[in-house]
Amino acid sequence: MNPSAVTRPAARPRRTVWTPARLGIYAFLLSAAAFFLFPLYVMLITSVKPMEEIRLGNLFSLPIRITLEPWAVAWSSACTGLQCNGIRGGFLNSLAIVVPSTVLSIFVGALNGYALSFWKPRGGTVLFAVLLIGAFVPYQVIMFPLVRAFASMSLFGTLPGIVLIHTIFGMPVMTLLFRNYYASIPNELFKAARIDGGGFWRIFLQLMLPMSLPILVVAVIMQVTGIWNDFILGLVFAGSENLPMTVQLNNVINTTTGERLYNVNMAATVLTSLVPLLIYLVSGRWFVRGIAAGAVKG
Repeated sequence: MNPSAVTRPAARPRRTVWTPARLGIYAFLLSAAAFFLFPLYVMLITSVKPMEEIRLGNLFSLPIRITLEPWAVAWSSACTGLQCNGIRGGFLNSLAIVVPSTVLSIFVGALNGYALSFWKPRGGTVLFAVLLIGAFVPYQVIMFPLVRAFASMSLFGTLPGIVLIHTIFGMPVMTLLFRNYYASIPNELFKAARIDGGGFWRIFLQLMLPMSLPILVVAVIMQVTGIWNDFILGLVFAGSENLPMTVQLNNVINTTTGERLYNVNMAATVLTSLVPLLIYLVSGRWFVRGIAAGAVKG
């Protein structure tokens, strides 16, 4: 009899065993999800309720009548101080700050990590230690010296000034991130490029950067969310003409004149946090992959 002709019984689907450990894990995950999603739920349903429903005090109930007027007011006509132009201007200011700050900090961090990993300049270990120390220095400790230094260079309260500030504060973490990633790349690849006549910039631009896509995604997510959510640096260094969205959101919510419009406040809060939320939802998988890729060697 041909053994191959023997039909094997179909495999039964694996039965899930609900052990106490599995139940505990699911309970923890559901609790954590509820902890983070419940405030978002309250903000969303409050932002589409008219003030008549909000005054009834049913904070957690779904809206009886949905209105998008609070979103329009928050975007275009809410008062952010002396002006009532909404947070639209802050959104454009945040874009003008985030884009060059992210590009510059990532480029400088990648360049530092590449140089410290492969070229090993004299004093590179000391420089890396100084950069690591700089990553853990609180903003408040060096705020006043930075204000004086930027004022002396006529950069205080300007767009180039706030971009430079974010680039400086982002450089230590970006250097650490890219140095760990490049340390996982075989050194033989770099030596082969050197034998083929590649110089410092050619190897960096044509070899290392194209291989850095996973860690570049991580760096972009970290920098965009960090700079977009920043408040204290934007408040101090951006100037009245370049205030980011977070500062204008604070002015909308903390206004003390007239009636407090909770639906407008919630809509402005959701609009301000929309960019980081979308980035995490779209790039969350790439973020985990990039972190894992940079954790092979330290």
